[in-house]
Amino acid sequence: MGMSFGLKVTIKQKRNVSGPHNKLNLLIEKIEQQKTMLATWKNAQTEIQQYIRQKLLPMYHELHGLWFQQLNQLWKILHEYEFSKADIANLDDKIAQLAKRLKHSQMLNAEQLKHVIQMDTFYSQRTELNQRKSKKELSEHAEYIEDAANNLDQEDASEADFEHYAAEQEQAREQAKQLRQQQKREQAEQMAAQTLKTVYLKIAAMIHPDREQDETRKVEKTDLFQQASQAYEQQDLFYLLKIQLQLEQNKGVGAKELSPEQVKFYKFALDAQRQQLESQIDDILNSFELAKKLKAEQINIDDVYKAIDADATELKQHVKWEKECLKHMKKVSGVEMLLEREIL
Repeated sequence: MGMSFGLKVTIKQKRNVSGPHNKLNLLIEKIEQQKTMLATWKNAQTEIQQYIRQKLLPMYHELHGLWFQQLNQLWKILHEYEFSKADIANLDDKIAQLAKRLKHSQMLNAEQLKHVIQMDTFYSQRTELNQRKSKKELSEHAEYIEDAANNLDQEDASEADFEHYAAEQEQAREQAKQLRQQQKREQAEQMAAQTLKTVYLKIAAMIHPDREQDETRKVEKTDLFQQASQAYEQQDLFYLLKIQLQLEQNKGVGAKELSPEQVKFYKFALDAQRQQLESQIDDILNSFELAKKLKAEQINIDDVYKAIDADATELKQHVKWEKECLKHMKKVSGVEMLLEREIL
């Protein structure tokens, strides 16, 4: 869509632009940058995702395959050899951890996934059973536990309670942040949709091509109305605001500056559009699922490729480490060594 005018609040005679107008111009510049940025990321998204699939997917496939082999090998060793109670608990924890990690994997085949889910279910049920048993024992020996509790190191207990509380607070803050972001996005979408219709109807009322007697002006208005209709169909609020602002400034000789009410309306509408654009760009960056969280204002496309390469290097080292662990897991002496070094 080509335009012969800009959205900025322009003054033909050289004079100071008011504070509200200046803020509006800064917001307009920001949105222009965001629109360019969004178009750039949209164009690059498919190519980047293809690069991710080529660079990372094979390694993830290999990593999940190694974890699956580790799970089976540890289960086999656990039931074929004698271990101390503490070592058995560590092996069980590791197997349960692997099963939990793999139960949502998209890298395993159907048979492997079924096996993983069975293992995860087994350990989940056992944990639940142990918890019920522990509660029953606690109830039966409440008096003994109360006496023993008096001898506990209160400082350690308080520290553990504090850490638990801090973890819960951090989780609650993260959930609240996500909820606020979702509400903010929904509100921005609603505001943009309402404003889109308001601006379009106002433009339609201002142009009135059918009421224009002058043929030249009628052609111009018809063309402008078609542009506005196309922008409305594409839900391009920013483009509609360009048309409306130009019409507002062309209404009369004295209408070179927008009124405070008009500035307030444009700021409101543009802010809704800015939030929408921000969310769209964030969605594209989040779709790459990189280890390091990326912010659009701070990076360019080359930075994304560097981040992918960094993830690939780290993943390669991880795969190498898991291969070494699997080698040791194939012998009971190797498993004992891993247990001794607290790797399991």
